[in-house]
Amino acid sequence: MSDIFWRSIAIGIGATALMDIWAIFLNTVFAQPRPNWGLVGRWVWHLREGKVFHDDIGDAKPYAQEVALGWAFHYLVGIVYGIILVALAGTAWLAAPTFLPAFILGIVTVGAGWFLLAPGMGAGWAASKRPNPMQIRALNLVSHTVFALGLYGTVLLIR
Repeated sequence: MSDIFWRSIAIGIGATALMDIWAIFLNTVFAQPRPNWGLVGRWVWHLREGKVFHDDIGDAKPYAQEVALGWAFHYLVGIVYGIILVALAGTAWLAAPTFLPAFILGIVTVGAGWFLLAPGMGAGWAASKRPNPMQIRALNLVSHTVFALGLYGTVLLIR
């Protein structure tokens, strides 16, 4: 059982790392801004006060360690998704993985960003308050597909 747990954690870390490499690629090649994990850390910090939704997270009181907190939260979420994938797909999936369960989870996880994180940080439902919501949504879907590839690729590497 312990082995399955640690492999689930590794799958989440591997997928999150691939998503971060994808963000670096987009930034380097297409000048797309990289995710601001500091603002995510600020959002997480304010959750302790019961404040989930902000008009603009940039206006919220900063937290000295918000960048570290944001990065830690980013990887914690990836780990949780790795554990959820193994729990839903079953341990047999670890021995004979297929892409479909990873892809389904990857696409489903877009919902957390669209319906919790984006409105929580003041961007509106699915980034509707941003000047380019359709571009953001498309990039989210592609990034979460990359995350799914990371889930699948990592399980192939560690099986």
